[in-house]
Amino acid sequence: MLFVRPGRLADLDALEHMARTAQPVLHSLPHDRRALEARVALSEDSFRAEVDFPGEEFYLFVLEDSETGKLLGTASIVAAAGYSEPFYAFRNDALIHASRELHVNRKIHALTMSHELTGRSRLAGFYIDPSLRGEPAAHLMSRARMMYIAANRKRFTSEVFSLLLGVTDDDGVSPFWEAVGRKFFGRNFADIEIESGGRSRTFIAEVMPSYPVYVPLLPESAQRVLGEPDDGALLAYDIHMEEGFETDRFVDIFDAGPVLTAQIERSACVARNETRAVRAAMASGPDATYLVASNRAGEFRCVLAGLPVEKNAGAPLPQTVRAALGVQDGDAVRCVPLHQPPQQPDELSGEAP
Repeated sequence: MLFVRPGRLADLDALEHMARTAQPVLHSLPHDRRALEARVALSEDSFRAEVDFPGEEFYLFVLEDSETGKLLGTASIVAAAGYSEPFYAFRNDALIHASRELHVNRKIHALTMSHELTGRSRLAGFYIDPSLRGEPAAHLMSRARMMYIAANRKRFTSEVFSLLLGVTDDDGVSPFWEAVGRKFFGRNFADIEIESGGRSRTFIAEVMPSYPVYVPLLPESAQRVLGEPDDGALLAYDIHMEEGFETDRFVDIFDAGPVLTAQIERSACVARNETRAVRAAMASGPDATYLVASNRAGEFRCVLAGLPVEKNAGAPLPQTVRAALGVQDGDAVRCVPLHQPPQQPDELSGEAP
């Protein structure tokens, strides 16, 4: 059975393998073993710490197969993006250029370097083993982070964002980077990706343009990919949207990938959250698949499990699920439906039938 838990130093070998093989680059997992060890240690300290407001904490999660003990994925949360150095992105502004004399009034889009996302909580470092891509495991790995946020509100800001991979070709070439970034850095996209440290390095402000970049002046190939996710990020995009994220006016400063934001209060893992008591599994089959999370003795766990839709039915869980969650009869678990049921016509219109 697959379950999500906090990463620990004992996972270092598996995490190092993921760091070196993951594509695109995982900024949350440095290639250097010492730096990676420090990052995992910071995560362990962050989970243990008593936190009243978000700061430099970093939370690393892993996806484990309970039968084999193998790690098959990882994802993380940055409590406050750009805590030590600003987090940079392009803000897509609409500028008005008008002349009464010429009877001209044009709205022109321009990209302005911004660090407005600095200080907000960020979902980062999502990676799933290729053998599991397209499976429910991807939903579990990604949305378990939101289950943790829902249960630990003081540790995070009221708004969270996620930066998705922008469009690249089969050789990893980004049309947007070729049109903008390369002109200033004179280096390959992959090289700067590794150096950038997750978009929070001072050299970004030193090298990238400080004046607006007018979108109509860019090559059509660069304009076309602005704010578009890469094919490899489409599943992640759909998962975020189901959670309640929305596209924003920001795009990635290097490949123009979309920045998705969500108000925590309106996210599915908060708005549709239920607390249920664990009890013996029923003979009848479950009604729907749920994200089920426990935090018994401060040890966070999250799984996918079938539960009845009726909340009063509690959380009837088989022994394998209980073992993965570390719970027993009577323990409270946090439950959220994995998928939102289709809205009825009257719900869509807001009017009674």
